[in-house]
Parts: sequence; C-alpha cells; structure tokens
Amino acid sequence: MKVYLVGAGPGDPGLITVKGRKVLEQADCVLYDHLANDRLLDLAPAHAERIYVGKKRSAHEVSQDEIDAMMVERARQGKTVVRLKGGDPFIFGRGGEEIEALAAAEIPFEIVPGVTTPLGLAAYTGVPLTHREHTSAVTFVTGHNVEAIDWNRIGAAETIVLFMGLVNFPAIARELIRNGRSPRTPAMAVRWATRPDQQTIAGTLETLPAQMEAARMKPPATIVIGEVVTLRDRFNWFEKLPLFGRRIIVTRDRRQSPLLAEPLEALGAEVLFVPVIEIAAGETSSLERAIAQLDTYDWLIFTSVNGVRHFVEALDRSPRDLRALKAKLCAIGPATRAAIEALHLRVDVMPEEYVAESLVEALAGEELTGKRVLLPRAAVARDVVPVTLRGCGAIVDVVEAYRTVIPGDAATAAKLALARKPHWITFTSSSTAKNFVEVAGREALEGIRIASIGPVTSATARELHLNVDVEAKPHTIEGLVAAISAA
Repeated sequence: MKVYLVGAGPGDPGLITVKGRKVLEQADCVLYDHLANDRLLDLAPAHAERIYVGKKRSAHEVSQDEIDAMMVERARQGKTVVRLKGGDPFIFGRGGEEIEALAAAEIPFEIVPGVTTPLGLAAYTGVPLTHREHTSAVTFVTGHNVEAIDWNRIGAAETIVLFMGLVNFPAIARELIRNGRSPRTPAMAVRWATRPDQQTIAGTLETLPAQMEAARMKPPATIVIGEVVTLRDRFNWFEKLPLFGRRIIVTRDRRQSPLLAEPLEALGAEVLFVPVIEIAAGETSSLERAIAQLDTYDWLIFTSVNGVRHFVEALDRSPRDLRALKAKLCAIGPATRAAIEALHLRVDVMPEEYVAESLVEALAGEELTGKRVLLPRAAVARDVVPVTLRGCGAIVDVVEAYRTVIPGDAATAAKLALARKPHWITFTSSSTAKNFVEVAGREALEGIRIASIGPVTSATARELHLNVDVEAKPHTIEGLVAAISAA
C-alpha cells in the first residue's frame, strides 16, 4: 500500500512528469481535483477507481477531511492510491496538510512534483518570471485572505504572482497602490494557462480589475504583476499558433483519437472528444478458418490499421504464426502500411490514392486469375474491392475481423461538446458521419464546419445532407490536419 501525491501540472496534459505518468499507470485509485486535466485519467488502468473530489472555489465536492480519510482507507485496503492535484502539490496545493494526515495514520507516501501554474503560465504566455533586465526576484502569494497579507512588504517585490486572487483582485490592487506600487505597473491575468482555451488579459495594476470584469473572467486564473509582463507581446508564441482558439470535435474511436487530436493540439486547437464509433471484436469463426489455411492465400489485403490489429490478435490466438504467411501484402494508406511494417513484414503494393478504387488500379498489373485473396475487414464495408477482384478472376474470401458500434455515452458526449460551440467537426470514415448524425441529429451541425478525410466519407456526409467544407488530400490524418489549418 502507498499513496502518491502527484502534481498534474498547470493544464496541458503533456506537462505531467514522466514519473507522474508512470505512477498513474500503476494506480488502483485516483482522487483528482477540478484543476487536474481529466485526460490524465486515461493513463490509469481500466480497473482503477476514479473519484472526483472537486476543490473549486466555494464549491468543494468533498471536504479536506473526507479526502484524507479516503486516501487512508483505500491505502489500508492494500491499494496504490494517486492523489492527483493541479499544478504542484506543495505550491498552494494543500499537499502539506495531506501528508500530515498520511503520516499520522502511518501510511507510506511519496511526493511527485508537478509543473506549478506560474511556470506553465510563464512559458505559454511568453512572460519570463525572471529577466536580467527586469527582475531578479519573484514572490508567490495567495489572494484568498486580503487582510492576512502584509501588502507593504509584498508590494516591494519586483514580480508578484498571485494565486487564487481573481475575486479579490480589486481589493488587492488597491492595497498594492496604497502601499506605494505604481498604478501603471504592468499586470496580466491568465485563465486556464497552458490549455487551448487559455485566456489572457493584460493591462496595468490600475486598469486590470475593470478589464477582467468587462471580460467576465472567471476562476481559475493567475495574476502576474511586474515589468516582465511587457515582454508578452514579443514572446507570446502559444496564442499565435494557427489553430489557437479553434474548438474541433474528433469523432474517432477513443483509443485512436490521439492520432488526430495530438497534431491538432500542437497547432493550438482545443479538441473535444466525441467518439461515435468503438472498434470491437467481430464474429471470429470465419477469420479463424482463414488463418487455419493461411498458407494457401496468394494475397492478403488490409484496408485499415484495425484490420491489421485484429488479424494479428486472431493469429496470436491460433496455433499458427507469421511463418505461415506466404501471400503478398497489400495496404491502403500509410498508417496501415506502418502497422504491417511494424510486424517486420514488407508491403508489396500500396496505391497512390488511399481509397478502395485506387487499390484495384494498383493491382491491375497483377495476374489475379485463380489467385486466392484474403480480405480481413470491418463487418460492414463497401464491396468495391472484392467485387472488382472477383471480376478479374480472383477467389476472394472476405472475413469479419472487427466491427464498429456506437458507444453508449456517445449522445451525452456529443451534447457536451456541442454546448462548447465548436468551430469544426472531423469525420474520418463514413461510420463517424452516420453515427454522429444518428446520436445528435443533422440540425446540431448547423454553423459547424465539416472536415472529411476523403471522397468516400465526403459522399456519405452529403447523402446525410451535410456540407463538407474541406477534404483531406492526401486522404490521411496528416492531410486532414493540413486541410483544416489551410481553411
């Protein structure tokens, strides 16, 4: 048994430490805060208990005493407990209080530091908290209790970083000015620092309170006061990314969503996850029969990464292995090719265009009469490839390797994402377009731009009376990201 206090970082899930990630991957129970990015919960094992403990200002889901008790109780059950806290546990994170409770209960614990919010804020706004020409000292202060702070002493600091001071900032600004700080001192407030919805308001000590009120800025926000704020205009890289401020729905299977989400996020987009398909194991008997006679096939054709994965999983369950494979290999798309090559197999044919029609053209020079072809694919798929190959004299076995289903929470996820007023939605297959319309309705997409991965998906979207704004070329994830960026 052990409890780990883990700093989740300031918001960007990529800023968690390597050790923090490793600990989460071993957790039996995760108690997480409002400020910890819930994407990090995906790192925990499927069996791990996930408990939201709140800690919003004036809306604590669970009291501190209750949190302490839950950590102790679950540790005594022999579990590995992760207390996931926004920022760093020891920088205004009440980590000290929590280890006091653990020590008193004689529970083993470990502290895993995190990137504290001011450091993330500094990096993602281009405002260095220290600079040889501007400041050599930084003071961190909490703004919860204005009367408890000696503002005369704090006000003398060259750079002040104010945690949890948004609500009380008008009073704090008055105190700082009353104690001698110039009203014209540069100041800025940053909400959700390091996240794609980062909001920054810059002004002066005198003007910032009114600016925040006019913008209706809400917690959580951190305030920086000092001359270093003037450097923001020169060094602000994050908010200048091409997709910053764009909210984009990704509809892929939850396990495959990061392949599209990560490049979009690297360009500054806020990704809203609405998996409307889930890749599930198919009816296995036909695939198992095909694997039993694998050495009789002349061609093995894969049209997706999922086809490769489920074929290999079925092969692993069988008495056979890759040594039984005598066939030439054909793949649609670079991702499918990469999945095959990861098995140390060579792809013999990959069409220039990543659609079924182009695959048929790529095989046109091959003698197919009497050749046996195995095509492991989704339960429901277009028949262009098998029909055309049979027309060329090939003997084609189409076997169900996997199937796609609509996740049970798809409608709820769509509703939550649509409430965020997204700018784009991405469709990476005909199934994603059909399923989204099924769970949310066509009308829900009015005013949202649509990005399609290729002509087949675009045709399906138009059959659903949707307007496709951009289509990827090439028909890949990279092409889809590029199309959105260029629009």
